[in-house]
Amino acid sequence: MLPHSIFQRHFATVGSQRLHYLRAGDEHPQTVVLLAGFPQSSYAWRAVMPLLARRFNVIAPDLPGQGDSDFPAEGYDTDTVAARIVMLLQQLGVDRFCLAGHDVGAWVAWSLAAQFSEKVSRVALLDAGIPGITLPDTLPLVGESARKTWHFAFHCVHDLPEALIMGREGLYLDWFFNQKAASPHRIDPAARREYLRVFQQPGALRAGLAFYRAFEQSAQQNRQRARQGKLSLPLLAVSADQGSIPDMAAPLRAVAQHVYGETITDCGHFIPDEQPEKTADILTRFFTRRLETNAEALS
Repeated sequence: MLPHSIFQRHFATVGSQRLHYLRAGDEHPQTVVLLAGFPQSSYAWRAVMPLLARRFNVIAPDLPGQGDSDFPAEGYDTDTVAARIVMLLQQLGVDRFCLAGHDVGAWVAWSLAAQFSEKVSRVALLDAGIPGITLPDTLPLVGESARKTWHFAFHCVHDLPEALIMGREGLYLDWFFNQKAASPHRIDPAARREYLRVFQQPGALRAGLAFYRAFEQSAQQNRQRARQGKLSLPLLAVSADQGSIPDMAAPLRAVAQHVYGETITDCGHFIPDEQPEKTADILTRFFTRRLETNAEALS
């Protein structure tokens, strides 16, 4: 589990839902919010948070339907989830913050930054295509790309994934960690046990799949908002040399005004787990340094 000397674990009731979050470095005035993806939880940031907490107040919530947060019956489109995270932060007295999201957490981070741009000073997206923005409406069915995205369609089928995965959650999660990490050993046994613990909770499997089942709704929300203009706040697009998206930055430049690109080497999809020091360094530099508006990379 988590080292309590570094992390503070909290629960907060936001509307009708109870959300779990981790917090560290709360003596610092500048806040960084970290959002994790599928099939993980805020635990994904466990090695990144102590490094960021040297300079920031760091908050890593479990999204609704993730980790130790509640698993609501509905409301998994990214606009709804983003609004819930903003409500949590308001309850914690955080009105403005830097934001980073990985995988599904990046879906929510994009929606949050686009909806609540007055609250987000900078946003970083890690190895994720964004629904309606950079992910194509039709995903490939064959080839290397299909190996990375086959589960999108599978998760959208109702009832069958639950029937096939239930009781085999460890086998299912291990496939993702073994296939998508640069080295399976980067996701160590303790991490796998923690991710399996939260994934086996009643309702967790349904909730994890619900983000994909709300994919088209999230895409429509994003497309409609994008027609109003480009995202104006600074955006860092973080790729991994062995990740899912070879170049995160290039497609985002069509929808955001100030895009900075970074690629982490010797890394697969699970960037915060696999390369926490590099992740923390990149985020720290992006969140603290003066940015040139016409720059395309941090250096």
